[in-house]
Amino acid sequence: KIVRRRRLCQIFNGVFIKLNAATLKMLRLVEPYIAYGYPNLKSVRELVYKRGYGKVDKKRVPLDSNAVIEDALGQYDVICVEDLIHEIYTVGPHFKECANFLWPFKLSAPTGGFKAKLLHYNEGGDAGLRAEKIHGLIKKMI
Repeated sequence: KIVRRRRLCQIFNGVFIKLNAATLKMLRLVEPYIAYGYPNLKSVRELVYKRGYGKVDKKRVPLDSNAVIEDALGQYDVICVEDLIHEIYTVGPHFKECANFLWPFKLSAPTGGFKAKLLHYNEGGDAGLRAEKIHGLIKKMI
């Protein structure tokens, strides 16, 4: 139920979540099934440009023009893809609206596969908190 609430309904999906005490507790409960961390600007940019889709009228729409973003998020002063990336990376005042506008990223299986998906990242596995090292996994899955 926690995984579905975070919009992670399929395997190899990815979303942006604001980290606070409540979401951290939820992530701890489902930690054996997910990998999470703090993405850098390059990772956010690659995800949005290569795998980014928006949610317009509950439909998955490609982010091929800035008009799509301006129509949906114009009232929050987010008018182009770079504004969307900036809002997501800096966790700005309209992060919730921007993250909800983005359709969950459909990623592919990591090239080279997982090392040990049943073990935590600290034990040499793949699940759990990766902190800043999430970029390596994102790079393998784009």
